[in-house]
Amino acid sequence: MSKDAEVDLKDVELNEMDQEKQPMTADETGNGEAVSPTGTEKNGSVKVKIPDEKESKFTGLSKEELLRVAGTPGWVRTRWALLILFWLGWLGMLAGAVAIIVQAPRCKDLPEMNWWNYGPLYQIGDVKAFSDSQNLQGLEQKIDSLGQLKVKALVVGPIHVAPANNPETLNFEAVSSEAGTLEQFKGLIQTAHKKSINVVLDLTPNYQGSEPWFSNVSVTNVAERLKVALMFWRSQGVDGVQLSGVERVASVVPSLWADIRAIVQNNGTDVEKKRILIGVTDKSSPMEVSVLQNSTGVDLLMSGVLRSAGMTGMDWAQVVQYLYDTSKQTQLAWGIGDRTQGHLASLVGSSKVNLHQMLMFTLPGTPVFNYGDEIGLEDEATSKVPMMLWDPLEEPEGLNSTLKEERNQRLSTRTFFKTLSDLRGKERSLQHGNYIPLFNSTSALAYLRVWDQSIRYVAAVNWGGEAVTLELTHPELPKEAMVRVSTDTRALVPDSSVDLSALVVGPGQAVLLHFPYLG
Repeated sequence: MSKDAEVDLKDVELNEMDQEKQPMTADETGNGEAVSPTGTEKNGSVKVKIPDEKESKFTGLSKEELLRVAGTPGWVRTRWALLILFWLGWLGMLAGAVAIIVQAPRCKDLPEMNWWNYGPLYQIGDVKAFSDSQNLQGLEQKIDSLGQLKVKALVVGPIHVAPANNPETLNFEAVSSEAGTLEQFKGLIQTAHKKSINVVLDLTPNYQGSEPWFSNVSVTNVAERLKVALMFWRSQGVDGVQLSGVERVASVVPSLWADIRAIVQNNGTDVEKKRILIGVTDKSSPMEVSVLQNSTGVDLLMSGVLRSAGMTGMDWAQVVQYLYDTSKQTQLAWGIGDRTQGHLASLVGSSKVNLHQMLMFTLPGTPVFNYGDEIGLEDEATSKVPMMLWDPLEEPEGLNSTLKEERNQRLSTRTFFKTLSDLRGKERSLQHGNYIPLFNSTSALAYLRVWDQSIRYVAAVNWGGEAVTLELTHPELPKEAMVRVSTDTRALVPDSSVDLSALVVGPGQAVLLHFPYLG
């Protein structure tokens, strides 16, 4: 082979390859020998051209060459075109973002709210009945359990020394030995505050007697002593005061009532530090309650408007609508049972506890419950202060079928209560949304709660003994909504879709539906 050939090609000799590994062409000799592509090489010899290293190396353009190319008119125009396109694209995106912001609906400003508007209040009128310890320390030990229910405040007591119908022995600043000690009360406040639970103290003067403020003759003296006591309890860290019979003191000694209000409600600008003044009245007329609410200036007024026997869906609708129209939503409060009236289950029937829980959690205003209402606790035959029942997480051994069923029912009722309380604490439509009536009859009631662009809620209840079909129509309503909470999970399964034009609610049942903002 010549030297020139050696420069162009590098020969690779494959002299000792196995027969099956030797490269073959498409042509074969008659005797089975493979022939090289040139037809001249013998079997076992292949010529492969391997490029020199110099041939595969790419050095690119030099600096001088790049500068010469970059300065040509074609590249200059290309660069300018790309630059202009970039800025036009950037300005287009900016204009689009501005247009979206301008055209998007503005969120409504949130209304001014107080801490008691964000969740339920929990009344414990007799601390002896609330725990095995039967005192304030026992109540403190149950704070974790109450925190799970998302209660915003405990309304405790009265716990002060007040022998029945004897104003001379009244001592607002002394804790009754039956309730515990002042140190126990201070411990309760500290523990509750760590769980973001406020403590309101009931200071009704003659809470064990026949008249909350004794007699008209005693009102002035009692009110003066209460003013001094309020300063004492403020210094102990209470977050508010509850007083029964507010119409009596407000009308007999209006100047002293103004002083009492100023002491309790003398709040700063920090919402979390505001103190609440709760009034309690036996009045049940919505008109009278509205007038009293505005004349006394209390933050919340507990009344008997929802306790009238035989109330129908139309009665509920009228009561709610009247108070909603004549009072601020932040001043509305809904409660049925209390220290003197008893428990929810005894007042409405154990089968309708969940139904009324849903009503109070979804109506506009603050829901107020008596201790044990979360489990359907019933009054005893001779007492409206039954012992609270605490069920352990683990089922005790030795329970018969009846006790097991009762235990499971209490746990189920508590879970239902907690679910509603969780929703009430985080959903704006339920906290301060508009109240829109949708339907009412003798046995049923339905209404809508909406706030701006938040999730909307529809509550529907049926007190009657037969199922009702509700045809719910309103410009705010879609054709269908999703079940969020239901007392009848077999017929109205949570997260299932229902037709609002033919919503079937079973006898003694209630359902809470939701749907998104539709724009």
